[in-house]
Amino acid sequence: MIRVTDLIKDANGTRILRGVSFDVAPHTVLGVIGASGSGKTTLLRCLNGLERIDGGAIEFDSIRLEPTLPASEYSRRVKELRKKVGTVFQHLFLFPHLTVLGNIIEAPTHVLRVPKPQAENEALSLLDSVGLKEKARRYPETLSGGEQQRVAIARALAMHPALLMFDEPTSALDPKRSAGLRTLLKGFVARGHTMVIVSHSIGFLEGLADELLYMEGGEVVESGATDQILNSPKDPRTQDFISQAK
Repeated sequence: MIRVTDLIKDANGTRILRGVSFDVAPHTVLGVIGASGSGKTTLLRCLNGLERIDGGAIEFDSIRLEPTLPASEYSRRVKELRKKVGTVFQHLFLFPHLTVLGNIIEAPTHVLRVPKPQAENEALSLLDSVGLKEKARRYPETLSGGEQQRVAIARALAMHPALLMFDEPTSALDPKRSAGLRTLLKGFVARGHTMVIVSHSIGFLEGLADELLYMEGGEVVESGATDQILNSPKDPRTQDFISQAK
């Protein structure tokens, strides 16, 4: 269970997140929607510890982040959190000097201390699951955008995360590749993964997300089951966003 309670984040004197609260049940998918500047990416960065929070709390498994923690203890808890959370950013940040295989085994061998032969075997299995086993010795620059996206997903999965988070996963993909990615993620959900997906594409989230959370101005305007949010939103602001996004 992920529980976010009254989350506040400030940056340069501006309040970016204003008391955000929500839960994500295990083995479910939460889609986060909203216009640019609504705080969606900042929320993800708080959830994986890249941004220190200024108010409220984040709880995941036995880990709790809150702003009153000393810096050293906050950092220690973030390290524990990142062993459980995998994030695929909009800009994929693949290491250009490493092969596809090298990108995937980098964290398991250095962070989890997995023996290299074991890490390579697991990486090849993951690449097979995303349809890229034959590209293991290639470098990122030789891959298409969709292929790089799948490598980034395999890299995140190599850490055996309990939670997978995505920031605008379809931003560089055409409709066909977006549909392929949705099918791929559905497969991982069926295997028990929990996901939080920030996306501007309602079509991508429909049929994938169990619940949607609509943000505006750093606040949660409305949340609920995906069908309810898309077909009968209650708040006028949500209604306006959905009508323009469809």
